[in-house]
Amino acid sequence: MNSYNPNKIEKKWQNFWDEHETYVSKNEYDKEKFYALVEFPYPSGQGLHVGHPRPYTALDIVARKRRYEGYNVLYPMGWDAFGLPTENFAIQNKIHPAKVTEQNIKRFKEQLKSIGFSFDWSREINTTDPEYYKWTQWIFLQLYKHGLAYKTEMPINWCPSCKVGLSNEEVINGKCERCGTEVIRKVKSQWMLKITEYAQRLIDDLDDVDYIERVKTQQKNWIGRSEGAEIKFNIVNSSEYLEVYTTRPDTVFGATYMVIAPEHSLIENNTDRITNLDEILSYRDESSKKSDFERTELVHNKTGVEIKGIKAINPLTNREIPIWISDYVLMTYGTGAIMAVPAHDERDYEFAKKFNLEIVPVIEGGDISKEAYTDTDSGIMINSGFLNGLQVKEAIEKTIEYLEKNNLGYKKVNFKLRDWVFSRQRYWGEPIPLIHCDDCGWVPVPEDELPVVLPEVDNYEPTDDGESPLSKITSWVNTTCPHCGKPAKRETDTMPQWAGSSWYFLRYTDPHNDKALASKEALDYWMPVDWYNGGMEHTTLHLLYSRFWHKFLYDIGVVPTKEPYQKRTSHGMILGSNNEKMSKSRGNVINPDDIVEAYGADTLRAYEMFVGDFEKNAPWSEKGVKGCRRYLERVWNLQSILIEGENYTKDLESSIHKTIKKVSSDYENLKANTAIAALMSLLNEFNDYGKITEADLRTYLMLLNPVAPHITEEIWEANKLGGYLNEQSWPKYDESKTIDDIVELPVQFNGKVRYTIKVSRDASKEEVQKIASENENYLSHIKDKTIVKEVFVPGKIYNIVIK
Repeated sequence: MNSYNPNKIEKKWQNFWDEHETYVSKNEYDKEKFYALVEFPYPSGQGLHVGHPRPYTALDIVARKRRYEGYNVLYPMGWDAFGLPTENFAIQNKIHPAKVTEQNIKRFKEQLKSIGFSFDWSREINTTDPEYYKWTQWIFLQLYKHGLAYKTEMPINWCPSCKVGLSNEEVINGKCERCGTEVIRKVKSQWMLKITEYAQRLIDDLDDVDYIERVKTQQKNWIGRSEGAEIKFNIVNSSEYLEVYTTRPDTVFGATYMVIAPEHSLIENNTDRITNLDEILSYRDESSKKSDFERTELVHNKTGVEIKGIKAINPLTNREIPIWISDYVLMTYGTGAIMAVPAHDERDYEFAKKFNLEIVPVIEGGDISKEAYTDTDSGIMINSGFLNGLQVKEAIEKTIEYLEKNNLGYKKVNFKLRDWVFSRQRYWGEPIPLIHCDDCGWVPVPEDELPVVLPEVDNYEPTDDGESPLSKITSWVNTTCPHCGKPAKRETDTMPQWAGSSWYFLRYTDPHNDKALASKEALDYWMPVDWYNGGMEHTTLHLLYSRFWHKFLYDIGVVPTKEPYQKRTSHGMILGSNNEKMSKSRGNVINPDDIVEAYGADTLRAYEMFVGDFEKNAPWSEKGVKGCRRYLERVWNLQSILIEGENYTKDLESSIHKTIKKVSSDYENLKANTAIAALMSLLNEFNDYGKITEADLRTYLMLLNPVAPHITEEIWEANKLGGYLNEQSWPKYDESKTIDDIVELPVQFNGKVRYTIKVSRDASKEEVQKIASENENYLSHIKDKTIVKEVFVPGKIYNIVIK
């Protein structure tokens, strides 16, 4: 028997699987299907680190097991390749983003194949391929034609140095995360998708899917459904009014001032009345340098300016109250105006205390300024006119009734969810397939002219004016209107990276179709995705966006199911050995290539599954890797104690059936760590016994194969165990043989367990009495006592009642 050499055998089996198309999914629509999906990666220049294989291996285990059980399995892989990181790298290094993407994908694919995943590479997709983004553009056009895509003015974070719009997460202390330049707020005309139209359905339909609870919670929290009222606060001596949404209309009597966003139109509409306009405009300018995240952070120091010259009227007290501007109120959330009830809201209270504003408690015992204040979700109304003496719930209903009767407001369901900003003023993204004509307005590119291909350019750097680099390519921009034939211009914004990932799971079902995003037959068969695993960081936006697109496609008859994913799970990260997130800057990144080279892919797979609870973070441990390598070497050495035999070794049979049962269950519940522990325990039994049959070995290799596919295939072939392992069926267990003949029976005295005895499972009461009385502990408990009665449950309990 040769020594274990993973570098030799792993490449051999990877080539074998490719040549024999072992993991190519067949469109055999009469077979039971299983569609397993992992989030496709963004192919960066750094390549994979050892955190990437963890979720891929976990679902690879399930996919392999399901194939052995006879399912038609689809387990695909592709590339989410448009986006800012590639474009920035391309700009810095003077390499075209298409070339960068090609190089990165080549590197990632080599790494993934070296780890032995059972992906169906014949279905590989790439979001930057025109044959793929043709259908991304097609979906956008359907959204536009159904009124769910529209253009509007939106403020964005703008870095004057990088010449790019930044997400809120890319602005730190008012400065660009990348270059440190002070960020400004710039108003841009942006394409939006009306995801808010689907807000309620995105909540309701979570009842129909099998998502882990924390994922459902994140979805619901992001959508942020609430019930309340929209209320008018009239402006003194004006026909204008401010509208606010509140979940607590019962507290209007305690609204002593209002706050509006610095960008609110009330300022522009009243420049002739505002007596401190310069101060207001100066504050607005300072606010424009902060990201939305910084403005709304609860811990930051409250700032604001009173708008002098205009006041609002509280609709219930009819008192004039001041109006302030403050950066913690956003135009992009709600109406851009709030009523402040400082006695019962911590943020309002802090603001009121800082600026010496009136505080009026309206719920008994709920005044935030008092040390012993209570939760205001319940309580008795005070200082509230016609609401006095009512409980909160009744006061809410009565307030809404009053507002509606007097045309001062109405009951409303509100959502925190905002429409999706869908424009990027960048080169490396899908062109938006619309043309602007001075006479016809926005006109869709005819569907038979898709894809609108991203033009080849030498210069793809951002422009000084914040427009897309595409705006400078006049030969591409200038076109004719598809409607009237007059000169027109193409839209030069591109789509965000989210676009391609919002429907990629559909393309996998029929990736080479040039007539549709996928055939009806393929979609009817494969959808929904049976099991989708990904990171918790993608369980809000990506999950929400893709569910929204899918629901829209369902509404227009393109897909057969209203939800894309039947099951969603998430995984913890592999941290650096210092317990910190792996990153280049921290210097704790582990390259999987190094682990595969030194220990083998099967060792890497086994370690990543054995390291701990799949849902929790786990630090990298070189010691743990070495331990898994030693385990596989011991598996390899089973060949030295192998004897002939088509049946299980009698003395090992019960342990084998127990292990089949446990491993089968653990794999399906993403508990490969405890499955591997069970296999390690069985291996110890094999070695202690000193010999095993071919039947013992066959089952052991099958159970281990989803975790360590290369070594198990090699041992199977080397020992001529019949065909190839990948052609076999999953082993079955006999339930009766998982039950021990000998059990540990607790012996109780007056209901308290004092010791245990080993007896046969079907031992009679007399046999149990005899064994229990022979135990050295028996006399010490029975001494000087009288046995009143004995309670005996076969195989479960023996209780002696004494006095």
